[in-house]
Amino acid sequence: MRITKLFAGILKRIGATAVASALCCTMACAAISGPDSTKVHPKQMLPVSENARPDSLLSADSRQALVKDTAGTSETRTKRDWATWKPTAKRAMWLSIVLPGAGQIYNHKYWKLPIIYGGFVGCAYAMRWNNMMYHDYSKAYIDIMDGNPETHSYNEFLHLGTKITSENLSRWQEIFRQRKDRYRRWRDLSFFVMVGVYALSVIDAYVDASLSDFDISRDLSLHVVPCIIPANNQNARLGNSALGLQCQITF
Repeated sequence: MRITKLFAGILKRIGATAVASALCCTMACAAISGPDSTKVHPKQMLPVSENARPDSLLSADSRQALVKDTAGTSETRTKRDWATWKPTAKRAMWLSIVLPGAGQIYNHKYWKLPIIYGGFVGCAYAMRWNNMMYHDYSKAYIDIMDGNPETHSYNEFLHLGTKITSENLSRWQEIFRQRKDRYRRWRDLSFFVMVGVYALSVIDAYVDASLSDFDISRDLSLHVVPCIIPANNQNARLGNSALGLQCQITF
């Protein structure tokens, strides 16, 4: 029994010594290797050119996708985006009412301004000219009708060598009356035409703003093709059907 106990004690001491030796070896190896032992040596890294562009590292498919995205972006920039700006019909109408031509400026239709203001200038000139002629002929008509020889402004409208006598007095009185009424009528007509130009500018601004987002692209098309129109009765034969034309609108 004593021999057995002696051998057991010896074995325990040998085992403890072996375990302690193993732990010391492990710690020594870890201290020697250090924390940077897992890093890749710079010589093992692949060389990369300094002038290499980032997109050169992409694959061919990735480059094509990038080119398509860039082209799509440029197309969307050139196309007018109605979501960001769209003219309002009421605002264009009120701007044109307050100031003729302001609605066209708001709708970005600047080429219509010379037409509108040209109409106003033309009507104003016609109204001024006809009004001047109306007052001149009115004065001449009054002078020829009063019978006073001292008032003879009507002689300014006579041709050279023409004189008014008692024989042709009634005829000249009628001529001056007709010309007076004619220029008065033309003066009034010029005013109404000016009002029409003003109303037309307001209507144009309103309609142009309302139809600003109307589709007028090339995709609009009308196709007319022959077709067979079936009868109302589903049990009818093909002979009861009729031939016709079918209109198809693509937009």
